[in-house]
Amino acid sequence: MPSDFEILRSIYNAFDPFEPLHPGDPVYVNCSAVRGEENILVDVGRQITLSDRITHQLYTGHRGAGKSTELLRLKDALEKDGYRVVYFAAEEDIDFADARYPDILLACTHNLIKSLDGNQDSIRNWLQSRRTDFHDVVEGALSFGNFDAEVPFSKLTLTLKASPEARAKIRRVVESYAPSLIEALNTFITEAMAQTPQHSTDKLVLIVDSLDHISPTFQENEISNHEQIFVDRSEQLKLLNCHVIYTVPISLVYSGRAPDLRDIYDAEIQVLPMVMVHDQEGNVCEDGLNTMRELVRQRVFHASAISDEAQLVNDIFDQAETLDQLCLMSGGHMRNLMLMAQEAIAQTSALPISKKAVRLAITKARNTYRNAVYDDQWGLLANVWQTKGILNDEAHRELLFNRCILEYRYLDDDGEIFCWRDVNPLLRGVKEFGSPGMSMLK
Repeated sequence: MPSDFEILRSIYNAFDPFEPLHPGDPVYVNCSAVRGEENILVDVGRQITLSDRITHQLYTGHRGAGKSTELLRLKDALEKDGYRVVYFAAEEDIDFADARYPDILLACTHNLIKSLDGNQDSIRNWLQSRRTDFHDVVEGALSFGNFDAEVPFSKLTLTLKASPEARAKIRRVVESYAPSLIEALNTFITEAMAQTPQHSTDKLVLIVDSLDHISPTFQENEISNHEQIFVDRSEQLKLLNCHVIYTVPISLVYSGRAPDLRDIYDAEIQVLPMVMVHDQEGNVCEDGLNTMRELVRQRVFHASAISDEAQLVNDIFDQAETLDQLCLMSGGHMRNLMLMAQEAIAQTSALPISKKAVRLAITKARNTYRNAVYDDQWGLLANVWQTKGILNDEAHRELLFNRCILEYRYLDDDGEIFCWRDVNPLLRGVKEFGSPGMSMLK
């Protein structure tokens, strides 16, 4: 029989907050009904399968909301429909604290070359023609003759991410020769796809995940790097000879450029909202709460050391209120739920997990979010709580990006979508918020 430590360790790892679920994973819970009936297979997938031309789509939501899991579901569905799908998480190639368009172009090039088998002559020729430009930045990377083109691009992206000094030099070269690189890459894509069962580029889908993590920075002209990448460089992002899905920061979707984004990328921007654990009046949404309970249940009972006879309440959590408090304070945000569950487990010596352990996990998470709010932003949060809306300004976009404000959606019986924003429940119990009666811990 496993020890208490082995059981707790098993449950702790079942709540891994950073590993997306892959298609067919038994712990996956479909949250569509409490997310405004969002369905990535329809909302994004059918734009691809119904279109006679190559599509370009944007997908967003709060970081940690579950986008990667949904995108992997889409990848699986498209592959079953006969598409070739190249998916990659951009954090492997890009420094999100300082990201620009050339970084994304290099990351896409690197991952397409890595994933597709085909004649690399066009890519090799481009690299050889830039050998002198890159020589001082990536020593010897472009100096050999007949080589696998993935090797130098892997070195370029690694150097770009790791070396701020080399970053500017690499970007200057890529900026100067981006059109010829895209042309070479498209030639490679066309020839590679001609050798696959799909035969044509309109059967290739590139999914670039994690770009929503790019931190906002501003130039002297007050244009953000988000705008520079996804608006000003949109034509280059759309030049790849395949269907493309880019994840984007949620704050950009609520900027003054939102109509431009819709026109540029040929489709509505699809948003993955939070699970609706409260309605707009602040009442508990039982369907959403039940969904969050089920998320916890599936994680717990697929942990390797848990007995089939164990009960979620009494054996794992000391009482139903303890479990519900964890679910409600997550705000319907997946990663918040997972991180707080792990912290509560870490504070537990033997099951069941107590109310005190959950309260401590909530307090630690609350302090993290409290530190993200500037003094002059508490009034903005109070107004969001009262109106369930946000203003189109940088302060509110920053609070969205930091997940201090969360987005929810509801689909009524007539098919009309209601969208509202609310303050992260972790922030409602702090004194700076100014509404002591709102704390769920009281």
